[in-house]
Amino acid sequence: MATERTDVIVVGGGPAGLFCAARLPADRAVAVLERMPGPGRKLLLSGSGQANLTHEGDLSSFLGRYGDHGQFLRHALRAFPNRSVMAWFAGRGLPLEARDDGKVFPVSLDAADVLETLRAACLENGVGIVCGVRVRSVERYGGGFVVHADGESWCSGAVVIATGGMSYPRTGSTGDGYRLARSLGHRVVEPRPALAPVEPAPYGFADLAGVTVPDAGFRVVRDGRRVAAGQGPLLFTHTGLSGPGVLDLSRDLQPGDQLLVDFVPGIAPEALDAHLVRLCGERGSARVRTALAPLNLPERLLRRLLQETGIPEELTGARLDRDRRRRLAGALGGLPFAVARVGGFSIAMATAGGVALDEVNPKTMESALVPGLFFAGEVLDIDGDTGGFNLQAAFSTAAMAAATLGRRHLPG
Repeated sequence: MATERTDVIVVGGGPAGLFCAARLPADRAVAVLERMPGPGRKLLLSGSGQANLTHEGDLSSFLGRYGDHGQFLRHALRAFPNRSVMAWFAGRGLPLEARDDGKVFPVSLDAADVLETLRAACLENGVGIVCGVRVRSVERYGGGFVVHADGESWCSGAVVIATGGMSYPRTGSTGDGYRLARSLGHRVVEPRPALAPVEPAPYGFADLAGVTVPDAGFRVVRDGRRVAAGQGPLLFTHTGLSGPGVLDLSRDLQPGDQLLVDFVPGIAPEALDAHLVRLCGERGSARVRTALAPLNLPERLLRRLLQETGIPEELTGARLDRDRRRRLAGALGGLPFAVARVGGFSIAMATAGGVALDEVNPKTMESALVPGLFFAGEVLDIDGDTGGFNLQAAFSTAAMAAATLGRRHLPG
């Protein structure tokens, strides 16, 4: 039988769990149960340890940043938008700043400061943070729940599952929330890595590791049909392709897909040949590589593309024949890579899939199947683009769950 009684149990001590607990009314008895020795382990890795908390911009632009599931977040984002996140942290002595690319970080550029702010808010609110306990089961009992965790038990009026997904499992994100949700009758969309690099096979560009293309276009072709597209920075690595543009698209990639990379997305692929004619005509006596300087591509990449299309280094623009020029236009506008795999959970920044959204009320974050059961953060079937969108979703869904619980009379 339960040995402790609380009003609300929050399962998971990540950003969603801590933020939800911190925003619950102070007169509620709240316990956060975290399986790791300390809370917020994955938060400490976010933004390369600098904690990219949210993103600037109008909320209407946010909805398209979550794949097909942005509409589910519409109510939560309106109730607690990016400006509210910034104001909350600033009000607690942690000022934030927005970079030119819209990403918002703490001025200190230290994720540990974000975690400490969340912990301090919980402690001020009387929240008990219990670490080193793994929740084994959540069961309905009377009008509430019994939560069993490593030899200890709690009786509570409500439960918030905020365990995160499965990315970076060494931080404690191993899918416990999915197991608990299933045990309570919820359907879970099969989790898969998101915000992960792509490994093509064959891959002959390891020598370009470290080369970045600031803006590239991407098209995903499956069984001869385009199924997804995107645009953003591209990074070549020793084993494949990365960078925000690739990471954001990774949720839509499968082994066997063809990923076409457009190195000059400002020019339609069908217009590239004519563009090359003009560039080479204007600089006919210069080498092709020099004639293509206005494309603003990294020199190492441009040399490699010339090599791939059989264009000698010494060839001048005036001597570039039609066949070679068209091969070059094809490589510039859609260099193909055969996707062998998407990086696994150990290197993925987020998890796609999770608790099915059609079984959760988007206006409250409460289960549509089990009264008193709530979900917040990455455990839901939501994954955002890079740039602070995942943490914004965590804060917004957590705030909505807390607001709903704050208005509700909980069973004793």
